[in-house]
Order: sequence, then C-alpha cells, then structure tokens
Amino acid sequence: MTKRRSRSRPTAKTQSPRHGWALVRLWIFYGLLLLVALLAIWTVYLDNKVRQKFEGKKWSLPARVYAQPLELYQGMDLSAAAFEQELRALGYRFVSNVTAPGQVLKRVSVASSGASYQMHSRGFAFWDKQEPAQRFSVRIEGNQVALLMDIAGADLPLVRLEPQEIGGFYPAEQEDRMLVRLADLPPLLGETLLAVEDKHFLDHHGVSPLAILRAAWVNVRSGDVVQGGSTITQQLVKNFYLSNEQRFFQRKIPEAIMAVLLEVHYSKAEILETYINEVFLGQKGKRAIHGFALGAQHYFRQPLNELDVQELALLVGLVKGASYYNPWRNPERARTRRNLVLDVMHREGLIDKVQLDKAKASPLGVVEAGQVSATTYPAFMDLVKRQLRQEYQEEDLRSEGLRIFTSLSPRVQRQAEETLSQRVNQLAKGYKQPELQGAMLVTSVGTGEILAVVSDKNPRFEGFNRVLDAKRQIGSLMKPFVYLAALDIPQQYHLGSIISDAPVSYKSGGKWWAPQNADKQDHGDVPLYSALAHSYNQATARLGMTLGLDRVIKTVKQAGYNGNIPAVPAILLGSVEMSPLEVAGIYHTLAADGVYAPVHAIREVLAADGKPLKRYPLELQQRFDARAAFLIQEALHLAITEGTGKSVRYQLPPGMRLAGKTGTTNDQRDSWFAGFSGEHLAVVWMGRDDNQQTPFSGATGALQAWADFMKATPTRGLEAEPPSGVSYIWLDKVSGKLSSETCQGAVYLPVRSDFLPLQAAPCQESNPIKNFWQKLVN
Repeated sequence: MTKRRSRSRPTAKTQSPRHGWALVRLWIFYGLLLLVALLAIWTVYLDNKVRQKFEGKKWSLPARVYAQPLELYQGMDLSAAAFEQELRALGYRFVSNVTAPGQVLKRVSVASSGASYQMHSRGFAFWDKQEPAQRFSVRIEGNQVALLMDIAGADLPLVRLEPQEIGGFYPAEQEDRMLVRLADLPPLLGETLLAVEDKHFLDHHGVSPLAILRAAWVNVRSGDVVQGGSTITQQLVKNFYLSNEQRFFQRKIPEAIMAVLLEVHYSKAEILETYINEVFLGQKGKRAIHGFALGAQHYFRQPLNELDVQELALLVGLVKGASYYNPWRNPERARTRRNLVLDVMHREGLIDKVQLDKAKASPLGVVEAGQVSATTYPAFMDLVKRQLRQEYQEEDLRSEGLRIFTSLSPRVQRQAEETLSQRVNQLAKGYKQPELQGAMLVTSVGTGEILAVVSDKNPRFEGFNRVLDAKRQIGSLMKPFVYLAALDIPQQYHLGSIISDAPVSYKSGGKWWAPQNADKQDHGDVPLYSALAHSYNQATARLGMTLGLDRVIKTVKQAGYNGNIPAVPAILLGSVEMSPLEVAGIYHTLAADGVYAPVHAIREVLAADGKPLKRYPLELQQRFDARAAFLIQEALHLAITEGTGKSVRYQLPPGMRLAGKTGTTNDQRDSWFAGFSGEHLAVVWMGRDDNQQTPFSGATGALQAWADFMKATPTRGLEAEPPSGVSYIWLDKVSGKLSSETCQGAVYLPVRSDFLPLQAAPCQESNPIKNFWQKLVN
C-alpha cells in the first residue's frame, strides 16, 4: 500500500516574493490615491480662496481728504507768488510749450510788472459737477487777477482747479492705493512692465518653467537682475494672497497652483489690472504705497498719465525692490536700475535712441522727501476726523474709499503756519521762554468754514492738538459778551452810556471778589465803548453784575458756546475755560453780524463711486439783533485803533476796518487775541502747556501773531456803513448825551436810531484857539 504525501503549507521563508511586492504596490496606490484626494481638496480650497477675494472686495480703500479748490475769477486778490505756490503744490509743471494737462507756461511782463500764464488744467469730478480739463490764460497784475480767458480769447467767469489732496484715513494694515483702470494706463507703462517683468505674459498659463531659464540668461547677459523668474500672475498671488513670512517652498507650491487657478478663471486683462493696483512701490512711515497710480503721486506728485519716459522707467524698476532702490535713500542705485529698464525699453523697440539718451541724462525727478507726508496738515485732519465720527463709523472711513471735501484753504493755512511759527519762536528766543507754545484757528466770516488750523509752533507735529483740546481760561475775551448783553437792552445802554470804573467787590463762595484793572488805576466814569476798548476790569464787573450773571451767561450760550458756565462773578472777566475752537465759535457770531453758524471743516462727502453721501448745508440763525452786533464790532474796532490793540494799528493795512479783543489771564499764563475782518476771523493763543507764568499779555503775545497774519493775508475790511436802524451821532464823553461836533470831548459813535439819547449835553461856545490850546495841554 502506497503512502500519500501530505502537502505542507509553505513557511514564511518560502512565500512568493511577488505577493509581497503586490502589497507594497497596493499601499503605494492607496497612498497616491489619498495624496490625490488631499491635493484635490487643497486645490478646491485654494480655488475658493482665489475666487472669493478676486471677485469680492479686493481692497480696503482709504478715505481721501481734499482741501477747497482754488477758484480763479477776474478781480480776485492773488499774487503771482501765491498762485505759483498753489500750482506747484498740485504738481503742475512749468514748461516752454503747453501740450498736455498739468502744464503751465509763464511769461513775465516787464512793462506792467505782472505775469501771464497759459495753462492746461486737469479737470476733476467734484460733488456738484465734473470740472472739465481746459486750456486758458491768466494774467496777474498788482496782486490781483486782471484777466481770465479761454483759448479762443473769450472771458471766463470762473475756473476751478482740482483740489489738493491733504491726507486720508487708512486701513488698519496701513495700505494705501489709488485704483486705476487698465484702459486709463499710459500704454508705455504697461508695455514696459511686461517687457521687464513678464515678456511672455500672454503666452503662459500662470506658471512658465522656461521663464526661469530665460530670465537667468537675460540677467547674466545684462550683468544685473533685469528679469525675474516668476510670472506676473505668480507675483500677484504672492502679494495678494500669501505672506512673505512663509518659508520658500511652503509659499512656492500654493503660489504655482493659485497662479494657474487665476488664469483659469480670469482674463489676462483682469489679472494685469489687479497687479498694477496691488504692486508694492514704497513706504512712507507706517503707510505702504501700493499701485502705480499712487506711486506716481508719491514720488513725483503727478498723475500717472503725465509722467515722462524716465519717470515711468523708475516706477517699473521699483517693482524689483522698492526699499532697495528707494530713490531718496539710494539715488545712484535707483538711477542704475532706471537706466537698465530704459535699456530694455529701447531693446524691445518701445523708445528710440534719442528718447533713450535724453531719458538717461535726466535727473530722477522725484519730489523732496519732506513733501510726501501722509498727512500734510495733522491738526486740521484731526478736526476733520472728529467731525466725521459723528456721522460715520471708523471702519467706513478706513475701507470704503470715501471722498471728503473740506474747507481748508492751503493759502490761508500756509500763512497761518508761517506767521504763528515765526512769532512764537521769536518771542520764545527773545524772552528765553523755550516752552512757549501757540495755536491759531482761522475761519471764513459768514459761513463758519474753517480755513486753517495750527496747533503747535511746529505745524507738522502730530501730537497734542491745542486748538481742540487745550481748555484754558479766556480772560478778557469774555468781555464783549458782557457788553453785548447790555447793548441788547437799547432802552438802557448805548456805546456812549457812562459807566463807573471805580473799585468794586462782591461776595462769592464765602469770599470777597475785588478785581483790579491791569494798570492798577481807577478811571472813574467812562463811556461804555471805552471801557471795552481799554478792557477795564472794574467797569466790566460792575456792568455784568448790574445786568445779572444769568443774562451774561445766556448771551455767551446764544453766541454758540455749549459748555458749562458757573454763575460766579469771576466769569465776567474770563474765568471760563475754552479751547481756541470754542472761542472761534462764539466770536464768529460777533463777526457775522449776530448770525450764528456752527464752525465746521467738511463741505461734502462722496462714496467711492461719486454718489453724494452727506451734504453739509449752511446753517444760519440770527441770534442777536444786527444793530447790537454792529455796535459791538465798532467797539472792538476802537479796541484796535485806540484801546488794548493799538500797538499794531500802524502794522495793519491803512484804511482797513478790523476788530478784535485781547485776552490775558492771571499771572499772564494765557495770551489770547480774537479778531476779524469782513472776511476772516482768526483766534490766537499763546502760553505754556504746564500752565506756568509767561512774560506776555494778550497784546504783547497773541496780538502780534494775529497782526502778522492779517497784514500778510488778502482780506476785506469790515463794513463801515451801518445797518438800517443805526445812525452815527456826536456824544459827549463825560455825560454820554447828545453833543455837537464843535464841543470838546465829543466822540462820533453809532447808536440805535429808535433809542437815541434825547438830552443834549451843555456845550461851550466853540473857540478854535481855545480848543487848540486845550488839546496841547491835555
């Protein structure tokens, strides 16, 4: 019988090798499948990220703030120097032949000592209409616009130039940009950008492996980095979606995928337009400059379409490294880079040899570094921001691209800065007062529009805003409102009414309050106008207490002050604390014939698409009788001609009626002056931030800066013609009664016609010799 052999199972040592490889391949297959699945999920995620940002709100656009535009008209007060300063601030170029917007041709007239200008304005979209770009001529003679006509020789009633951009409110990441459409781009810029950064942009699909080799070869031949290996699409992805803090390979892989996805979903034109608005071109402090449109303004203060060949080349060269090629810090490095770009432009047939040589020989042409401040007028911008916060949220100001038109006058602002800074520094040096500070606010009389704000002797200082936040006692600036309260009772008081300047004392808070005059003298019985013009403390205190504190407080509130005023006698002489802005508010009512208009800095607010969001119409309220306001103006005019302000009367334009009041607080801690013409109101404060004593009264400090400003600023004097219901008559200084022009001591004053002093003062027979001798003796 034969035995069967049993089959034994192979041991591990005898297992088929093919079976083991099959398992490995299986695991590799599953791994690749998982990798593909993860890659697909990642790609879907990146695709969603690409489309979400590209199709949504690409950027947070800052709000842009503009000054009021220069409006030219025949007869306007404007010097040639001031006009040219305005044009340079707007970036106009003085040329020998006007061929494009933003250019000016100047001709000097020897015979008339004037100047003529042919110019081409740029045009601008204002809140009310689109101001067209146009060519016109201006002739200035004797600090006045003598002629304004169009290119055909017809008279122009008005030409409004584009406004100066004075600042903005920037997103939290401090990125700033001005959006430009591809169709509005200078063709030479787009062509140069493609030639230098991505010559085959139209041929690839987001990533070009050959571009890396091609760029390396070009760079070796050129001896410098002229072309990069990344495509424009990759550069956009890197800047738009990714962070430079990521490691190279962590960034490069998603960069390549996202570049391809961008090319799949969007056209080349859309990608290039986004790149042109996104590319980083510089830094100003914390503010990052993005996009070619803003880059042109940042470096050249010119619109993009007005740049010359060499300027376009510099901008394109900065794409490679805005910090490394910074033309202010590294001018020679920037010049070398610019010239390499010019060589590429010539090699690609974009410019000819003549253009190349001329461009290479040109200077960099960038503006001075100090002229590109992110906020040119910090104190004014602070005021604008605070007023906007009453209507808009902070995020809207920083991201919605609002266009804010303000009342700031660059001419008035520059004059205010210059006069305040010079006078404060002069006084600080002369009296060894290094801590002396100053502030000035200027408004337009009648509208309440704020034309200038200076809050520091260094106008560019972005710290403490004294115009808004320095609450100081106002001293004698309070007195006109005491007298206005009296003149608002015409049955009892007029400018010639006699009041006593004898010593007074009143009990207040358990203590006796007994003010004295600044000269420590008593002046007896004086006319009401003289007590105000000479700022007599005793007369004012007596008048105010006779009227009643409630009446005086009501008058100040009626003039526009919204703060608290305690009902104590000391307020009559200015123990109330106000900021220069608040002082301007109440004094504007005096300057505007008793009409209240809130002082404000904003005219219009437009959305990014030009649609009006908020209008700020003129708000006028007749708070005081115009006749009483005219009488106060007359008394404050006399304060300058014969009272506490007379030290500057010969510095001011002869024949111009101005009015104002000095203010000095205890120990001369505060020096104030608030004064006005028929066109401008200016409030000046001087003092120390630590509230220590200074050597300056209102007359020796703030008044001097105010006078400097007024004599340097074209302005219109106060109306000399009284309003209906007011007549000028002769009043006796001693009795306050009707007098004759021939009487000694008579003064010619305006009074309310319906409440004339009916009694006549006794008058001695006129004797010219006796009168003349009496004047000599007195």
